Amino acid sequence: MKKAITPSALAAVFLCLVLGAAGAQGAVSLLGSGASFPAPIYSKMFDVYARETGVKVNYQAIGSSGGLKNIMDRVVDFGGSDSFVKDADFSKYPGTIVHIPTVAGAVVVTYNLPGSPKLRLTGDVVAEIFLGNIVKWNDAKIASLNPQLKLPNLPIMPVYRSDGSGTTFNFTAYLNAVSAEWKSKVGSANSVSWPVGQGAAQNAGVAGVVARTPGSVGYVELAYANQNKLAVASIRNSSGNWIEPSLESTSAAAAGSMPKDTRILLVDTNASEGYPICALTWIIVYKEQNYGGRTREQAKAVVDLLWWITHEGQKYTNALDYAPLSDSAVKAAEAIIKGITYGGASLR
Repeated sequence: MKKAITPSALAAVFLCLVLGAAGAQGAVSLLGSGASFPAPIYSKMFDVYARETGVKVNYQAIGSSGGLKNIMDRVVDFGGSDSFVKDADFSKYPGTIVHIPTVAGAVVVTYNLPGSPKLRLTGDVVAEIFLGNIVKWNDAKIASLNPQLKLPNLPIMPVYRSDGSGTTFNFTAYLNAVSAEWKSKVGSANSVSWPVGQGAAQNAGVAGVVARTPGSVGYVELAYANQNKLAVASIRNSSGNWIEPSLESTSAAAAGSMPKDTRILLVDTNASEGYPICALTWIIVYKEQNYGGRTREQAKAVVDLLWWITHEGQKYTNALDYAPLSDSAVKAAEAIIKGITYGGASLR
């Protein structure tokens, strides 16, 4: 029986090909893998960066868990993740890692109903849907939030991420914050045991299932819902306001103070105009870049890319439905990037 090729093994092979091509052409190429949440904006950023600098960045959107595993195994130059590494997990890495925030985004509740009505949902109702407690779209709990709508007597089919996902981490962190039943029965992680529904890989996979399945409901980054012309729900935030996911409401949620290591959840914001299911996404690299035969040129290319993303690259966010980093996030990112070294010497 043939063994399946794991994402880490695939990335390792791809890295060898990338570095071999780079050596042949005399140019530096970088390889990253991980979160699908920021893949649309990364695609744009890396295309522009290659044209401006000649440095090609190959990014595989395999899910946050895959990106964390690949940077742990040191088979990529950087890992992408919408979930930060927990304190207890730092020791699993062979060196000190750092988190550089790149953009903020909204995790939206998207659905497929006749006529694409504009729904209002509360966090506890969303939790009950994904717990399997609410099984029809015309359930009284949904109807009471949407008295102006005639909701169909249609079964609800939840769609969730089948791969390890930072989008799942943030979505379930929100459900943890608003539903005691969810917290006790399911919890929050990159992968959880879903009580009901159908799984799909990556944000694109969830969006695709929702787009072609009447009665379905899922969670994806806002860009994927907009690209697929999917309906999204307004969610009542902790201030009692109904908030549509948007650039403005995402920026409001992300506007607070930033810890020095930038590891922060943005869900269940106390910002009155903030959308309650928002997330930062990070690029994760080793603080000391002199490992595994890496050259200083390669390490410098990583640092230069990170600086560009957190500065010039931010102007590409809005057009693709992501929110730019707040001033406090940029300042924290600058300090982290300046602390990245090669042989103990700063690269910036």
